[in-house]
Amino acid sequence: MALPADDIARGIWPRPGAVLRLLAPTPGRLEATTRIALICALTTLVASIYSTPWAAISAYVVFFMIRADRVTSILLSVAMLVLVTVVLGLIIVIAIFCVDDPLWRVVWMVALSVGLLFLTSASKLRPVGAILAMIVGFGLDELGIAPVGELATRALLYAWLMVAIPAGVVIVVNLVMGPSPRRLACQALARRLRLAAEHLGTANADRAALAASLREGNQAIATWLRLSRMEGSTSATDLPALQQAVASTTAILMAADLAASEPQARLPANMATPITETLQAMARMLEQGGYPVDIELTLPSLDGLPPLCRSVATELQSAIVSFAVAEPQPSRQAEAAPAKAPGGFFLPDARTNPNHLRYALKTTAAAMFCYLLYMQLDWSGIHTCFITCYVVSLSSTAETVEKLTLRIVGCLVGAALGIATLVWVMPAMTSVAELMALVFIGMWLSAWVAQGSPRIAYAGFQIAFAFLLCVLQGPSPAFDLTVARDRIIGILLGNVVVYLMFTRVWPVSIAAQVDAALAALLRQWDTVTRTFSTEQRRMLTAQALAQHGALAADVALVRYEPSWVRPAPAWIAQRRRALAELESMEAPSFLIAERTPGDAAMRARLHGVAERTGVNGLVADATSTAPPDAVHDALLALADARLSRIAREVPDAVSKESLTHAPA
Repeated sequence: MALPADDIARGIWPRPGAVLRLLAPTPGRLEATTRIALICALTTLVASIYSTPWAAISAYVVFFMIRADRVTSILLSVAMLVLVTVVLGLIIVIAIFCVDDPLWRVVWMVALSVGLLFLTSASKLRPVGAILAMIVGFGLDELGIAPVGELATRALLYAWLMVAIPAGVVIVVNLVMGPSPRRLACQALARRLRLAAEHLGTANADRAALAASLREGNQAIATWLRLSRMEGSTSATDLPALQQAVASTTAILMAADLAASEPQARLPANMATPITETLQAMARMLEQGGYPVDIELTLPSLDGLPPLCRSVATELQSAIVSFAVAEPQPSRQAEAAPAKAPGGFFLPDARTNPNHLRYALKTTAAAMFCYLLYMQLDWSGIHTCFITCYVVSLSSTAETVEKLTLRIVGCLVGAALGIATLVWVMPAMTSVAELMALVFIGMWLSAWVAQGSPRIAYAGFQIAFAFLLCVLQGPSPAFDLTVARDRIIGILLGNVVVYLMFTRVWPVSIAAQVDAALAALLRQWDTVTRTFSTEQRRMLTAQALAQHGALAADVALVRYEPSWVRPAPAWIAQRRRALAELESMEAPSFLIAERTPGDAAMRARLHGVAERTGVNGLVADATSTAPPDAVHDALLALADARLSRIAREVPDAVSKESLTHAPA
């Protein structure tokens, strides 16, 4: 449980070994990558047949429409097409008042950009708001360039086709070969069971894969199950059983993780063998599309085993035997769900948090600076700087700089591939089939990166964008290196402008976001310890594990912030200590809650973490005291030992942080 004290010291660039691990194959990555590359190639074919402009943007839009399952991909395609239709209609209405007046056109561009970006930050429009603002601004700009109304109307039609063509191809390809959400959910559950079996049966198994699986949480699988019910691949009777199976895998993984990390919790061979064989058989059944029921698992006597080992064996047997046995409906509804944040279109702090408006103003200022710059220079070839401002900007300085860094790296890689293709490959091409093959290869490489970890995914998007802008310069093959040069310069210029704007004007540290997420995580674990429903407790535990992973990623993002924005070293060390302490208590807290919900001793340790971090708001209601029990005492002792080890390591962590940030 040592603290990662070198996160800041190593800088923003990952080590080569880390990059190779991020590029390694993962489940489902090859299938998704191939599907994206195929759709991009087919989109290029349609654009070439009908000679529609902006073929590069059409192929690039595919990256925003594709998800792992076919249902979400189709719904996203339809939703994007509807949104673009509405936005283009809005542009037509606005153009009536400003198409012939450059000053009013700029005023409308600024007003709509600020409004849409405010909604991006302060409402549920976040996933698409910035893209809509970019489309509106770029559409008004293109209308101003058109000399006559007929050409302007044709330009709007082509803009609609720019999205309609890839949307149609995405729908067709996913209907033909897209994976069903039911299959993805069952495969994910099977992988988890095989992972648990591997760690129970092998003493030296790598825990990285197991930890990554725990940090994924259950949200994706739960969403796939709901979508499978929507499309009809899962019946109403199967859904509760599969939802229970999702909760059971969390308990199985937690027990396997404790067995793999603590020698006193490792199962003997005569007990591990029947469990691993049962898990493998359950995984095979899930891979075939079904789910196991009426599971029988007989284990040797637990007498004489260490308490931690007994705890692991008992939890595994309970979770396996009742793997897909849903709790009775009255029991499932007896316990009230934890309070959720108020719903609605706007976020709770939409009216009170000034950062929402500041984000809109900063992004709009950066975009309009780039727009006015290339208009005054009469250098329309660098118009990609305008687009880049909307794509790169995020709410905090750390997130923006991280995304910006990945985009610059991706831009340079994509530009190098694109220019090399223009010089050595394109002149030898004679058919549209060869062009499709070229796009397929380039998009396959880009999509492989984009479908990986969030730490490198944005680089994959930018590789695709730069490559397509170089290779697809129009509806027919072109070899103009000037076009490629100007577009790359525009991307780099947009990144520089956004960096200066977001680090110098109203910089927003990610610290506030981290503190809010840490408080939410502490409340989540407090709720886990007080929940009596087995299925609900396990689902809440999976959510807490996913929240922990997201929070750790946010803390790691601090290193992207400039020194004048970054919080103090002591603050960073304290939050990392809190994360380490919560991680050390995850398995003991969960296993004790499985035995004695509301245990006073475990909740006292959780409240201690909150007090050391300065987080308040945990519920202080009545708790239960567990009767004398060797397993309960052993789990508490394990948590205390881990906390003590972390406390001894904290001075070193703070010292390293201070040295890293010491003034020159």
